[in-house]
Amino acid sequence: MVKILSRKSLGIQSVYDIGVEKDHNFLLANGLVASNCFNKSHSTAYAYITYQTAYLKANYPVEYMAALLTASSDSQEKVEKYRENCQKMGINVLPPDINRSHKDFTPCGEQILFGLSAVKGLGEKAIENIIQARKEAGGKFTSLADFCSHIDLQIVKKNAIETLILGGAFDKIQPNRNQLMHDLELVINWAQKRAREKESGQMNLFDIMGGGSLEKNSQDTSFEQAPSASPVEDFSLKEKLEKEKATLGFYVSEHPLKAVQKTTQILSPINLNEFEQKVKKRVSAVVIVNAVKRITTKQGKSMAFLGIEDISGQAEAVVFADAYEKIQKYLIEDSHLILWGKVDRREDKLQLIVEDAEPIETIKMVMVRLSLQEATDLITQQNLKVILQEQSADKNQAKVPVIGIIGSGQHRQFVRFGQNYWVQNEYRAVDVLIKAGFSAYTEPLIPTSS
Repeated sequence: MVKILSRKSLGIQSVYDIGVEKDHNFLLANGLVASNCFNKSHSTAYAYITYQTAYLKANYPVEYMAALLTASSDSQEKVEKYRENCQKMGINVLPPDINRSHKDFTPCGEQILFGLSAVKGLGEKAIENIIQARKEAGGKFTSLADFCSHIDLQIVKKNAIETLILGGAFDKIQPNRNQLMHDLELVINWAQKRAREKESGQMNLFDIMGGGSLEKNSQDTSFEQAPSASPVEDFSLKEKLEKEKATLGFYVSEHPLKAVQKTTQILSPINLNEFEQKVKKRVSAVVIVNAVKRITTKQGKSMAFLGIEDISGQAEAVVFADAYEKIQKYLIEDSHLILWGKVDRREDKLQLIVEDAEPIETIKMVMVRLSLQEATDLITQQNLKVILQEQSADKNQAKVPVIGIIGSGQHRQFVRFGQNYWVQNEYRAVDVLIKAGFSAYTEPLIPTSS
């Protein structure tokens, strides 16, 4: 940096940004020095803004993140990034709510309520109309029919209402999203007919009488009489979450991996947000595959780049040719996999170099039953240790966990053997254990019922 020794005013002059080559010595003609002089007022302003934002984030984290999400509401990618930051900060982002959500993301205690401006396909005029209609409805919609009767269906189109339903905005009114989707066409037609009748003066008896609570009661009765489709079952959790992500850009009500998070801990996976601490180390991770990009190398071999995510966030993964040949059948979007590999840093980006993969629903465990006497007998322990080590062989290839069940009835305990005693092939290991006199069998990691 060049220190300014003196200065004088030259009045108003043209100013130029001097660019020099990377290896330039910054010396110009006449002994002058080329320097990017970052003036004090400019740097002070930046420093002040930096301090303000740091102060707000430290002392008002919910309000700060709500403002940040609102400012980025036109970019699903940015909203998802800041939602992940909220998660790391312990701030829960609630799904949109047709009776509570405003245009912007709103602080609600220690949580943030999803802003309507970030709902895909919902324009500004539609949002304004919904909020105004909610005020006219007394601050709360009681049903889909109530909603459709108060909004302007020329502004809030059918596809916008579908987006709100699939994004969970009507869950507090009717949690069965599939039922609402089936009802929507009928209710829209009913609301449009009702609006036309009012415009033409064909009002019902209660509308003509008017007046306070009687009118309110008549409206409630009218909404109850709105048509509905035959009862249908709600979407499965998997379908519901897939549609939610397609609508909002990410999962809000629940993450698909939450149901298996506790069970899969037996595999000792890391979270994707822990990559920074695991560079150059072999790890496993339970993930959902978001994107698969297959390419052919100059040598004519196939490989793939993956977009992956878990409850903690998103990351990138690379499957080189050798691994691709082995696991390509599993590389499907929305598949739930456990990936084994090494965390790598490339051009300041962290990624997982995938060495192996398997769908979590097909993973098996080796279960070994031991009585208290067997568990404490040194000879039995040694025999079991030798068998498991033989079945383990190459530690990098041994990915099947072994669980010991000690005791019986209410007093039994489950003990996970260390990874040094995991095996490569569950069926071969069980066969060898049984021949050696042990009670052993395989069991799926994820029960079929879940």
